[in-house]
Amino acid sequence: MLHRRSALRTLCYGLIGLCLTWLTSCGAPQTSDSLEFWTMQLKPEFTDYFTELIADFEAENPEITVQWEDVPWNAMEAKILTSVSARTAPDVVNLNPKFASQLATRNAWLDLDDALTPEDRGEYLPKIWQAGTLNDQAFGVPWYLTTQITVYNEALLTQAGIATAPATYEELTTVAQEVKEKTGKYAFFVTFVPEDSGEVLESLVKMGVDLVDETGKAAFDTPAGLAAFDYWVNLYQSQLLPPEVLTQGHRYAIDLYQAGETALLGTSAQFLGAIATNAPEVAQVSAAAPQITGATGKKTVAVMNLVVPRDSDRPKDAVKFALYVTNSDNQLAFAQAANVLPSTQTALQKYIAFLSGKPDVTPLEQAIKVGAEQLPDAEVLIPPMDNLNILQKAIYENLQAAMLGQKTVEEAVRDAAAQFNGAS
Repeated sequence: MLHRRSALRTLCYGLIGLCLTWLTSCGAPQTSDSLEFWTMQLKPEFTDYFTELIADFEAENPEITVQWEDVPWNAMEAKILTSVSARTAPDVVNLNPKFASQLATRNAWLDLDDALTPEDRGEYLPKIWQAGTLNDQAFGVPWYLTTQITVYNEALLTQAGIATAPATYEELTTVAQEVKEKTGKYAFFVTFVPEDSGEVLESLVKMGVDLVDETGKAAFDTPAGLAAFDYWVNLYQSQLLPPEVLTQGHRYAIDLYQAGETALLGTSAQFLGAIATNAPEVAQVSAAAPQITGATGKKTVAVMNLVVPRDSDRPKDAVKFALYVTNSDNQLAFAQAANVLPSTQTALQKYIAFLSGKPDVTPLEQAIKVGAEQLPDAEVLIPPMDNLNILQKAIYENLQAAMLGQKTVEEAVRDAAAQFNGAS
């Protein structure tokens, strides 16, 4: 059995807008006596876990040795890009699908459709597996996950006469009205700052909006897009959103919730650990509910995966190790150690059963269980694209203009589409 550590670890996976310049490949492929494995900011919290994981793998595969290197989050992108271009990349790399997909468009990763069997692929949650594909070609093996939940202040909702947290955007409007009327506070905060959170962009997808078409052009100038823009404009103009949504980022949303000034916060389960430290009185009246969605029922998820560089001189060993790290037993062990979610169907079922069977579930574990139970409906909502930051800027800037009455909603949708198409 793998060592399981009960350590609380806050793991954040924001969607990061990137414009990448591909560097010219040079040199010869790397050769090494050891299989090189890079992870992203998992030391020192999980050193014991990976030391034992690697030792167990090497014991089962005495012909393979594994050299593990952990890279800081903010250094990984530049480091892997440089190593891939120089053909000195490690054999197995831990990346998020958004960044990995940028290099997948440049043929950097091993084609896993040829390397894995249908039975291998069938172990993983189908929608999560899709996060590691591009143009129907698999480039990444899913690993650990987090999915957004709604943390809510039970005391504020009770004061407003509301029994349960809203499940849909339609219900959110009612809750926002009741909270404002009965408490004088705001139900929630969501940022419209273009450089910050993509939560509003994801909300459009949940409401049934296609952001781009198959050619990469804007696809949201539609009745569905108009309705989604109108939703946010109406909330703001009805004074159901704080005015700071136009100038402050997601950090401000966290501050407001921890100060007891808002009733709802879309975040990860791990936030409950932070709130217990930063605002214990608010933590005592906080609980977790599924994330808010639209008519589609879609929910967002953040995925970390493992990729194998195409230039690896040991691709079979690399794939074998990637499948070992992400098999159900090891995923379950890591999920329990790191308070994250597994991406295999078996591990997920066992994790939910484990949490459901505990007589003394902590608030954090209850929040993790809420996140786990919504995983079958969860997917990466924003399609991988080089110009994601341009899309978000166009939509947010024009939404802001409509919210301030500088444009009609129709003009905002039309202008956002034209702005994106003209810049992309």
